[in-house]
Amino acid sequence: MAARNANSSAGSRQIDLDSIWDDLRRGIDQIYSQEHMNRSRYIMLYTHVYNYCTSGAARPNNAGKKKTSAGGSSAGGGAQFVGHELYKRLKEYLQEYLVRLQLKGKDRMDEDVLRFYTEEWEKFQFSSKVLDGVCSYLNRHWVKRECEEGRKHIYEVYHLALVTWREHLFRPMNRAVTSAVLTLIERERNGETINSRLVSGVINCYVELGLNDDDCGAKGVNLSVYRESFEAQFLENTETFYTRESNEFLQSHPITEFMKKAEARLKEEEDRVRKYFHETTLPKLQRTLQKVLIKNHMEIFHTEFQVGYEYTNLLDSERDADLARMYTLVHQMPEGLVELRTLLETHITNQGLAALSKWNDETGSGSEKEDANSYVIAILEVHGKYETLVKEAFRNDTGFVAALDKACGKFINVNAVTKSSGHASKSPELLARYCDGLLKKSSKNPEEEKLEDALNQVMVVFKYIDDKDIFQKFYWKMLAKRLVNHLSSSDDAEASMISKLKEACGFEYTSKLQRMFQDIGLSKSLNERFQEHVRTSGEALEVDFSIQVLSSGSWPFTQGPVFNLVPELDKCRTRFSNFYSTVHSGRKLSWMYHNSKGDLLATCFKNRHVFQASTFQLSVLMLYNASDSYTYKQLCEMTLIDPPMLAQVLWLLTKTSLLTAKTADGSDAAMDLEVQGDDGTRDRSSAAAAASMPDDVTFSKKVRVNINAPLKMDVKQETEATHKHVEEDRKLLIQAAVVRIMKMRKTINHQQLVAEVIQQLTSRFKPRVSHIKKSIDVLIEKDYLERDRNQKDMYNYLA
Repeated sequence: MAARNANSSAGSRQIDLDSIWDDLRRGIDQIYSQEHMNRSRYIMLYTHVYNYCTSGAARPNNAGKKKTSAGGSSAGGGAQFVGHELYKRLKEYLQEYLVRLQLKGKDRMDEDVLRFYTEEWEKFQFSSKVLDGVCSYLNRHWVKRECEEGRKHIYEVYHLALVTWREHLFRPMNRAVTSAVLTLIERERNGETINSRLVSGVINCYVELGLNDDDCGAKGVNLSVYRESFEAQFLENTETFYTRESNEFLQSHPITEFMKKAEARLKEEEDRVRKYFHETTLPKLQRTLQKVLIKNHMEIFHTEFQVGYEYTNLLDSERDADLARMYTLVHQMPEGLVELRTLLETHITNQGLAALSKWNDETGSGSEKEDANSYVIAILEVHGKYETLVKEAFRNDTGFVAALDKACGKFINVNAVTKSSGHASKSPELLARYCDGLLKKSSKNPEEEKLEDALNQVMVVFKYIDDKDIFQKFYWKMLAKRLVNHLSSSDDAEASMISKLKEACGFEYTSKLQRMFQDIGLSKSLNERFQEHVRTSGEALEVDFSIQVLSSGSWPFTQGPVFNLVPELDKCRTRFSNFYSTVHSGRKLSWMYHNSKGDLLATCFKNRHVFQASTFQLSVLMLYNASDSYTYKQLCEMTLIDPPMLAQVLWLLTKTSLLTAKTADGSDAAMDLEVQGDDGTRDRSSAAAAASMPDDVTFSKKVRVNINAPLKMDVKQETEATHKHVEEDRKLLIQAAVVRIMKMRKTINHQQLVAEVIQQLTSRFKPRVSHIKKSIDVLIEKDYLERDRNQKDMYNYLA
């Protein structure tokens, strides 16, 4: 409180600046020479400034000016004037000090100038902050008032010191200092160890000198000095240095080594910015480096990716680490990735086509199942290899994933196999057969977990299939055979596969498949009721008989041929028909003997055997209970089997040695029957041939023998019929799509209609434009739509 009263009384006296300046100047000299200063001396200097600013002394040059009063000062001069002379002398002192300092560093170069500049800057910055504290009352009152009244180039004392440094030391020396810094950085880039404090000290100074001159020196984010005096030259030097280095390096090293060096250089420069420079330099430096190290050499990157060093590209040599490095670098220049994606797509397409062309040349002699397995595995090997590459080397980049998908779609749907088969839809057929092999009972069936993985792999290929409707048709027919013949390896696996297809293509795609499972469940229940009926009737059947009742709309089976059952089987059929009519009145059963089978116990040979045979084979063999030999004509009349089909049945039986065939002259007729089995023709010798039961036949030690091989004619006809049915279904689907669109649009032009039809049906198949045009013409004939009279390319919907 005493000190406050003393200051207040001092404020009432007029203090001449000259009376305190000598002592104040000595104190400032002490500050800038960084001599030890105790607390009392610091307070004395502060008091000199305070007393002067609060003395209210009016200077002679203020005479005649309007006097204003200011809070805390006496009338006659005002606080806005008190401080001006002190401010002026402080400014002159700083100028004189820095001029002398500049003369000391005038002829210094390289590291010497940097040591001088950074050392003097650190001293000056510290001393100026101390002086700013001494003059804090001047800052808070006189400087603040001057700024508020719009005075220009008035600064707080610390900022005044910075401005003075900028004008009297920085500007004369900045070229030499900046050049020395850049030289030091280049030496560090060349592997030398440098004094990093020299660099960071200069950069700190350049950043600190960024003042807002029009705002009374208020410190803000102003990097003009740093950017103009250092950053611009630094970026220019960086571009020059790395342009020279990269060109020289590539003359004697492969691009793979250059990528390693570029990666290391990018990391070095990033670390350098964080260590020395202002953070805003980093993105600018990165753009410069990306241009010099990546963009300028993009053509070489693409060439290495596609052609490669010493004629082996990175993709062919499977150098995933180098590919990952290339992606990391090129990813910084997104426009460069476009070309890499195109090159990858082309490469994968060619690899897939080559793999399937090789498969086509080497395979084809095996069974349908073996061919389908190796075909799908060949596709999965190509896809798996490049899927891993995209995930690991290209970080699952969406553009590269799309390139993989496009490439797989190309070589899976059109390749040497599809061309040689004559069916563009061969891939979905083989994929369906591959599924059939996975899901059918076999000693080679994978374990449950592996089977699920295999089905997931099926869906990978399925995703790329264009003609998904053809896959559906073949899968539908093969599933039907598995269910009817009880050949499914696992009901859970079957359900899982249908669920996957449903998820991929929707409920409609799998509706028939799901209804088939329902029919099998209902058939089991119906069989149980029939067996109970037989037991309660008291009249047992002579054979173990079971039946499957299938709804006609959900299954791919057609009406079977005319056939005369043997009495033992005919009795079973009659019993079940009568039972079924009592359970479901009004329903008609259509018997499909060609899809039926049974077990036949043979006791006529040396060993007992159980033959698993088709119904046609059973009926033929059971005739030999009455006679040892029948002519071909007699068998036709007794069984009513179509002659070409009977020829195949007999050929299969003679091939398994259950029957022997002899012509009228006693010669072997088996070859004649085989010829009939291939083309369905009949000749005189075959017609006159007799099929006899041999005295004995040996099937090794097997008790159960499967002789129910598919008829060749059936397989061929079934495949052709499937493709024909698909074409008919497609016509209806296209027409339905056109009607849906027209009903919604009412009026639409031809191009838009075609585009919307393709969009709607792409998930099932890719309709041809010619087929869409034909469907439109059919619908016009049926009066579903019409062409506009004024615009021929416009269609109107007819309700």
